[in-house]
Amino acid sequence: MLIRGLFVFMNRDAERRFWSLLSSFGRSKFTHKSYFMNFKSIFIALIIATSFCSCDKDDTPQSTTSVNVIHASPDAPGVDLLIDNLKVNTTPLNFPEATGYLKVFAGTRNIKVNATGTNNTVINANLTFTADKYYSVFAYNLLASIAAIRIEDDLTLPAAGQAHIRFFHLSPNAPAVTVGTLSGTTFTPVFSNRSFETQATASANQNFTPVVAGAYTFDVQVNGASVLSLPNVVLQAGKIYTVFAKGLVGGTGSQMLGAQIITHN
Repeated sequence: MLIRGLFVFMNRDAERRFWSLLSSFGRSKFTHKSYFMNFKSIFIALIIATSFCSCDKDDTPQSTTSVNVIHASPDAPGVDLLIDNLKVNTTPLNFPEATGYLKVFAGTRNIKVNATGTNNTVINANLTFTADKYYSVFAYNLLASIAAIRIEDDLTLPAAGQAHIRFFHLSPNAPAVTVGTLSGTTFTPVFSNRSFETQATASANQNFTPVVAGAYTFDVQVNGASVLSLPNVVLQAGKIYTVFAKGLVGGTGSQMLGAQIITHN
């Protein structure tokens, strides 16, 4: 019964190894002395067999996901990024930089953003990530209202000769904008009437738009008037891009109103 009960904890390979060891012991000539020697050998065989099993039980690796964190808060200082209380960047993440994709365990992860070199946490969020997917997490808004938005990144390759692009409005004091292309004086809207993002609007806007690869002049307009022009933006075939409005209306230096492009692949 002891031997049969131990098979509950063995896999099939371990059980076969055990009976092979046991049969070899059983072929030896029986004496009073060999009885105790064989009993000892059987006990050792049980330990060996169950050890094979214990190695097999816990070998399944924990699934992972890929997360790109972007500093999009124009007046926030450089930051440290902590995932489940472990710092993952070796140098400060400054506006408007991105970490690139980081491999993290799937499931609900605690994300903290601290002012660099301090324990001053400005974002403390529990975000859920599905295994084998890609995500962007933006630290956005002014420092006094800084928050995180989580967006899924569909990195399915574009069709031949095309690129994928999407746009997020992350300039806290800018009005609703329309982003499109200029060819001469002809303006063609691509992303219409986009207001400053919330988690809900960002999730609604997370899908990529296919465009023909090539060089473009992008124009950002408010009520039909141009407020920002981005000439000679080259979108390569097979590439996937996120463009986000950054900075502040009336901002200067690094806080000047502009656009940032993230290349995902």
